[in-house]
Amino acid sequence: MHGWHGKILRVNLTEQTTSVEEVDPQMAKDFIGGRGWAIKYLYDEVDPKVDPMAPENKLIFATGPLTATPAPTGNRYMVVTKSPLTGALSNSNSGGDFPTWMKRTGFDMFIFEGRAERPVYLWVNEDGVAPATQVEIRSAEHLWGKDVHVTTDIVLAETDPKARVAAIGPAGENLVKMAAIINDKHRAAGRSGVGAVMGSKNLKAVVALGKKDPTMANPDEMKSLSRTMNLEVGGDAKNGASMRVYGTSYVPDVTNEMGILPTYNARTGVFEGAENINGPTLNEKYLIRPTPCYRCTLVCGRLTEVKDPGYEGKGEGPEYESIATLGSSCGVDHLGAITKANYLCNELGMDTITLGMTISCAMEMVEDGIIPESDVGQPLRFGDADALIAMVKKTAYRDGFGDSLAEGSYRLASKYGHPEYSITAKKLEFPGYDPRGSKGMGLLYATSNIGASHMAGDVAYTEVFGVPIKTDPLTTEGKAELVARYTDAFAVIDTTGVCVFVSVRYMFNGEVYLLPTRLSQLMNFTTGAGYTAESLLEAGERVYNLERLFLIEAGFTRADDTLPKRMLEEPMPEGPAKGHMVELDKMLPEFYQTRGWDENGVPTKERLRELGLSS
Repeated sequence: MHGWHGKILRVNLTEQTTSVEEVDPQMAKDFIGGRGWAIKYLYDEVDPKVDPMAPENKLIFATGPLTATPAPTGNRYMVVTKSPLTGALSNSNSGGDFPTWMKRTGFDMFIFEGRAERPVYLWVNEDGVAPATQVEIRSAEHLWGKDVHVTTDIVLAETDPKARVAAIGPAGENLVKMAAIINDKHRAAGRSGVGAVMGSKNLKAVVALGKKDPTMANPDEMKSLSRTMNLEVGGDAKNGASMRVYGTSYVPDVTNEMGILPTYNARTGVFEGAENINGPTLNEKYLIRPTPCYRCTLVCGRLTEVKDPGYEGKGEGPEYESIATLGSSCGVDHLGAITKANYLCNELGMDTITLGMTISCAMEMVEDGIIPESDVGQPLRFGDADALIAMVKKTAYRDGFGDSLAEGSYRLASKYGHPEYSITAKKLEFPGYDPRGSKGMGLLYATSNIGASHMAGDVAYTEVFGVPIKTDPLTTEGKAELVARYTDAFAVIDTTGVCVFVSVRYMFNGEVYLLPTRLSQLMNFTTGAGYTAESLLEAGERVYNLERLFLIEAGFTRADDTLPKRMLEEPMPEGPAKGHMVELDKMLPEFYQTRGWDENGVPTKERLRELGLSS
C-alpha cells in the first residue's frame, strides 16, 4: 500500500496488551482514512447505546493517507469516540506536530479499548533501527494530577526529547465533559469531551516517535502538485496571507460587522468591545510570532505572552473561536484575560468553545436570578474577567460550582429548570457564528452528526467570508444543498488528513468546485488507488451516512435536529441581522430530501445500497 501503512495498533488497556492488525485494502479505499476509518471501526465494534465513560466505549486516534506527506497542511489526525457531553459522536481534529510523528510510527490508527486499572501512558517508537516498532504501556501514576505542559516535559524526558505527545490534563482525569486532548502543549482535539473518555480509560498520554514515512505512488507528481497548491493558497488574501498576519484573530471584526458575533450568551450578535479583542490588538499587545503546524505554509498559530498584572502567561492562542466564546459571549473585552483563560484551557485540558459558552450561560442565568449567587460562591456577571478566570480553574477540578459547569451548559441549565438558556445543538455548544445572521450555519448546527460544530461543514466560508465567492447569509434558499455538499466535502477533508484552511480555498458556492479534483489528484499521486473526484465525494457521503446510522442507533431522532428557542423564536435584536431568526422548518425537509433520507431524517435503504452501506 502507498499513503497508508495498512496497519492499526490496538491497545487493550484492561489486559495491558497491544496487537497489530492489517487493514483490508478495499475498506481503506472506501473509507479513505482518518474520520472514515474511525467511524467504520467504531460502528462495527461499539454498541451505539454504550455509556461513553464505560470501558466498552473505544477511543480512536486516526491519521489520513495524506498525513505525513508533502500535501499542503497534510498533518492532521482525528480523535473519534462516543461523546460523554452529547451522547452523539465525537470526531475532533487537531494538527501541530503529533499527527505526523504518529503516522511515522508505521501505524495509521491507534484503537484504545477497555480501562487500565491504574494510570498509564503509551510509548510508541519506530527508531529506524529495531526490526519492529517498539510499543510499551507504562505507568503514569506519577503524572496523575499534573497539567498538560508538565506531563509533556516529564514523558519526553522519560522517552525521547524528539518525540511528540498528546495528553490530558486534570480536566480529563476529573471526567469534565468538555475535556480535551492536547498535543504539542498547545493544539487541541477539543470538542465533545474526548479528553474525558481518555481519562475514563486512565490513559494519561500517548507519546510517538517514528521515522517511517508513508511511501507514495508517484512522489515527483505529488511534490509538484503540492508546490502548486501552496502557491495558490498563499496568494489568497482571506485564506492565505491574512492567516500569517493575524491567524483567525481577524474574524471578530468580520462577524461583529455582520452582527453575528456571539455576545452575552447569544442575546445579541453585536459586541461593543469587539475592537479590543481583534487581531490588531492581539498583535500589538501580546504577539511574539506566528507559529505553524508541521511543514504548513499558512502559519495560522500565534505564540503570545501576556504581562498584564493578574493574567500573566505565555503560550499559543487564542484563536477566533476562543475569543468569541471566552470573550464576547461572556461580555469580556480584556484580551489579556481571554488569552490567559485560553492558556489555562490548554494547560488543564479543556475545550474553549464549550467552556466559554457554559460560563456565559451561567452568567446570564445568574443575572436573570435563576442561579443564586450563593450557589456560585462569588459574583458571576457578564464582563467580569476575574470571574472568568476563576470559573475556568474551578471547572477543571470540579471545585464547588465548577462541578456544575463541568457538565456543560445543557445539563447546567436543565439543573435549574431552564434548558433554553443553553445555546447548543445536540448538547454541543455553538461556536462563533450566530446563525440568525448566517442561515446555512443554523442548518449545519441542527443536522451535524456531532452537534453544533462549524468544523462539520463550515458554510461560513461562503456566507460570511465570501471564500471563494459570497452567498447571501440571510436567505434560506439553496442552503439545504449547500450544507449537504459542504458536509460531504468536510468528511473527505477529515478522512484524508489535511486541514480545512487549505481545502476551503477550492470550495465554490453550492457545489464543490476544485476540491475533489485537487484532493483526488493528491490522493492518487499518494495512494495510486484510482480515485475520481466523484468517487472521493461519494466516500465522504458514505462516511457521513454511516455516522448518521450510529446516531440513529444511539437513539437520536428528527427531534434532535433542532436549535435553541433563542435561534428559532427570538429575533436578532440589533445589527445587520436585526429581526432575523433561523427558519429551520423551511430548510430541514429539503436537506433530508437532498441527502436521500426519509421525512424523519433516516437514510433510505436505496441510498445506503448506493453507498455500499447495505446489501
